[in-house]
Amino acid sequence: MEDAIDKFRLFHSHDHGHGFRASLHKLSCIIKKWKAKHQISAGIQRINSKVKNLYEGHERYKLVDQAGSSSARLVQRHKLDRGDALLLEEADLVAIGERKKQLIELLMKEDTRRQVVPVVGMGGLGKTTLVKQVYEDPKVQKRFKVHAWITVSRSFKISQLLRHMINKIFKVIRKPNSRYLIVLDDIWHIPDWEAINHAMPNNNRGSRVMLTTRNVNVASASCLGNHDMFYRLEPLSPEDSWTLFCRKTFQGNTCLPNLEEICRSILMKCGGLPLAIVAISAVLALKDKRNLDDWAAVCGSIGAEIEGNDQLDNMKKLLYLSYSDLPYHLKSCFLYLSIFPDLYKIEHMRLIRLWLAEGFVIGKEGRTPEEVAESYLRELLDRSLIQAAETSTDGRVKSYRIHDLLREIVILKSREQNFAAIEKEHGTMWSEKVRRLSIVNTLQNVHQKRTPSQLRSLLVFGVEDSLTDFSIPKLFPTGVQLLTVLDLQGAHLDMFPRVVVKLLLLRYLSLRHTKVKQIPGSIKKLQYLETLDLKHSQVVELPSEILNLKRLRHLLVYRYEVESYARFNARKGVKVPARICGLQLLQKLCFIEANEDNGALMAELGKMNQLRRLGIFKLKNEDGVTLCSSIQNMTNLRSFSVSSTEKDKIIDLSHISRAPPFLQRLYLTGRLEKLPHWISSLQNLVRLFLKWSRLKEDPLLHLQGLPNLVHLELLQVYDGGSLRFEAGGFPSLKLLGIDKLDELQSVTIEEGAMPCLEKLIIQRCKLLKKVPSGIEHLTNLKLLEFFDMPDELIMPLHPDGGEDHWKVAHVPAVYYSYWRGGGWDVYSLVNEGESSNSGTSAVRRLERSILWKV
Repeated sequence: MEDAIDKFRLFHSHDHGHGFRASLHKLSCIIKKWKAKHQISAGIQRINSKVKNLYEGHERYKLVDQAGSSSARLVQRHKLDRGDALLLEEADLVAIGERKKQLIELLMKEDTRRQVVPVVGMGGLGKTTLVKQVYEDPKVQKRFKVHAWITVSRSFKISQLLRHMINKIFKVIRKPNSRYLIVLDDIWHIPDWEAINHAMPNNNRGSRVMLTTRNVNVASASCLGNHDMFYRLEPLSPEDSWTLFCRKTFQGNTCLPNLEEICRSILMKCGGLPLAIVAISAVLALKDKRNLDDWAAVCGSIGAEIEGNDQLDNMKKLLYLSYSDLPYHLKSCFLYLSIFPDLYKIEHMRLIRLWLAEGFVIGKEGRTPEEVAESYLRELLDRSLIQAAETSTDGRVKSYRIHDLLREIVILKSREQNFAAIEKEHGTMWSEKVRRLSIVNTLQNVHQKRTPSQLRSLLVFGVEDSLTDFSIPKLFPTGVQLLTVLDLQGAHLDMFPRVVVKLLLLRYLSLRHTKVKQIPGSIKKLQYLETLDLKHSQVVELPSEILNLKRLRHLLVYRYEVESYARFNARKGVKVPARICGLQLLQKLCFIEANEDNGALMAELGKMNQLRRLGIFKLKNEDGVTLCSSIQNMTNLRSFSVSSTEKDKIIDLSHISRAPPFLQRLYLTGRLEKLPHWISSLQNLVRLFLKWSRLKEDPLLHLQGLPNLVHLELLQVYDGGSLRFEAGGFPSLKLLGIDKLDELQSVTIEEGAMPCLEKLIIQRCKLLKKVPSGIEHLTNLKLLEFFDMPDELIMPLHPDGGEDHWKVAHVPAVYYSYWRGGGWDVYSLVNEGESSNSGTSAVRRLERSILWKV
């Protein structure tokens, strides 16, 4: 169906131009369209016939199925669902003692109310095994003389389950005042929990309910806001994983030296998942210990082993359950993760933009497609199907990863459905019907494989080949006219590929991290384009024809240079044509230059009220009033960045009377006569960067009341001699950076100020010779770093006799650093084996990431 629709779109996307030759071309196209419409019509009839046959076959199957025993099938499915518990019960699991102790402490808490203790984690972590150990513990049995274990399982209908549960509970609860313990194993959905919860008695005798689930939302709903009872089960540590692996693979003996390297590689793919370790160990235990090739084959083809090895069947079924429980729209989103290479960090916004281009996101009234896609990601995260790889200081997940074995399951399912294929240097043959293809490391083998006739997406990762003569016809001789996603991020590409403008259905185009310098005017042909990602390319100006791309939602066109310290002109934007406001669907526009030729640009921006993120470089002082007027109309703005033409030039943003109500991130770079008054009214602000402001008045006076500010960085922001953090100020702040306050001589932190601060960085303040007064009040501080600070401040902090060491003794990590020879020499001020007795030896040498990067 998708093919038929896309072919129809394709034939209506051609621009014929003008003149006699254009008329001939138009006539030719009319004939082709007539033939194509007949072909499309015939295709739709074939699809209807297939759908009818499928429907009739399904109805016949239902009649046959209903004749069988539903209860027998239910029992069989239930056995498959609980394969994880049966398998792990046979294992002598490591690291269970401490976890068991923690759970028992939660159960034994003195509280007469009925409490719920949810245990949450991905499939295969051993939730059932752990809870069973707790349930059978003599101390627990003694305290809760009335107890019941109920396996919920996603296979049961709730009405059947409730009858079964009530039956079981009331068999054991004979006295109304009994203190009971009920375990609900394997709950999948909140409505199931709510129905069960209403059926359970509450006699105020200190009864407890324990439940296991893969879904964080189920766990949160069950504990009724008491998150002290919430227990998240984490994967095994590398050490405990190795202990379990050797115990099961070598029957308690140590690993043979010739196998250790390959065994650790196999173990890494298990990701601390006890079920996976036990299952794969069972396979390896039967291998010849002298035949290294057999073991290397398992390591190199874990996916094939899962697919073809009966001993791994239980694990495969268990992990597959998480996929099969997904609603239809999330199944495609989850399968899409198979296109990324292993160990790859999947960037948050990149994935959202790809999902949008693929058409996976179902629109909802009152929400943008991007917001709907965000909710999809949250649900996959809550279901423990993906994990956060990197998180920003304000709590946003920047990138994700997927457990290696879950990824193998996804790849198997994706291959089965011709959903996607990965081409590696020594890859396998993929189907000509595959719809998505990612090429990893090289193009050499692609042309030798089958030519995909229905390809929709093409992505490259780490391809070393030069793509100067990048030729899709050479790679795919039959053409890829229906391509909607082309991601060439990081490719060795010097020029814009001419063939791209012939891909008329393209919705997503990324040339990020390439050396492309110019975008041709012919890009106007890509009428369906939604994302144009030129971040970290060499493009400095966009053609006026970009204004023809009316469906464009994300325009990313900037680059920055990382150095030891922030430099004013380290970030480069691009020049955009006038009338950019004509792109009314734009959600992200960053970063554009407000140059001399764009005098009207600042006024036009006010018409773009759909923008969520806006970045402007080289703002002239005289344009400040106009920009302020425009910003007031951007009611949906979440992130705003602006810089002046030079660091000593003033940017005037004082004329905003009505700030965007949902603004969360604000970055101001350049001289400010005074801090804009409206900043103190930003109730949703979480990140604030002020650079080269050179204010005469202490900015903290106006900022400390911001209730949700999490991340504050101040670079050459203030010319005064002292900073004071008052009691009660900055209630949510977690990260504070202070850089190059040249006149600063003292910092005072009153008790009760910044109660949540976890990271404090102070650098290049040459007159600050005493550690901040009151730093000992920051009880949650986890990291304290000084960069290029005076010795008079550093020496008293040394752990061996420094007079001020007691002020920072509660901080787990304290470092001071100096820039030498193109890198940072970092020294520890904590005596925990990291430094020498004098506390002055270098503990690490690093290339430091720029602190002030947005």
